[in-house]
Amino acid sequence: MLTSLASALPRFTSPAARLLALQCALRADARGQVRLPAGLLRGMRLQGRQELWQELAQARWLEMPVLKSAPVTVYLLDATVLDQAPGRSARRRAAHWALHCAPLVPPATAPPVLRLTALVLAAHCSGHDSHGTDMDVLARLCGHSPHQTGELLDRLVALRTLAAWHRNRETDEVVWQLPSPHTRTRPAAHGPRHRLAEG
Repeated sequence: MLTSLASALPRFTSPAARLLALQCALRADARGQVRLPAGLLRGMRLQGRQELWQELAQARWLEMPVLKSAPVTVYLLDATVLDQAPGRSARRRAAHWALHCAPLVPPATAPPVLRLTALVLAAHCSGHDSHGTDMDVLARLCGHSPHQTGELLDRLVALRTLAAWHRNRETDEVVWQLPSPHTRTRPAAHGPRHRLAEG
């Protein structure tokens, strides 16, 4: 879904709007309707952020909702979201996982730009000691330039959400390591949700 959103949304879409769009896409029903409880938006620290809905509406990705109602009812305009293969239960589990993207969980006070970066990294984690993907992929999914993405990875290391990361200048592959083994979850438990959120 992150890959789908990277293609559907403008490159300059803010990280907070991308996180909101991801939840909408994963929670939409077959008609493209989403109901987002106030508690969910509060937990994401996005409640009352009208400008984020305006961003997505101006991109013609959804209809501008009435934010005074609870829950917020949204209608998506992106037809590709409705064509996603996994069923609603699997998508809802992926939506919940995306809120607490183990094994990479940044502090609750982290800004949306770091939460999105951690989510993208978590979606690419495997059962190995180190994890990696191309810098171009990370940058595109995060909505930033490679240089900006590198700075965000440095900030995640400073927060101890990551132990370390390295970019191979020849292959442009980025490899990162998690802080400690006990923070990892078994691939069998979360692998499908990783792939669904990543897709």
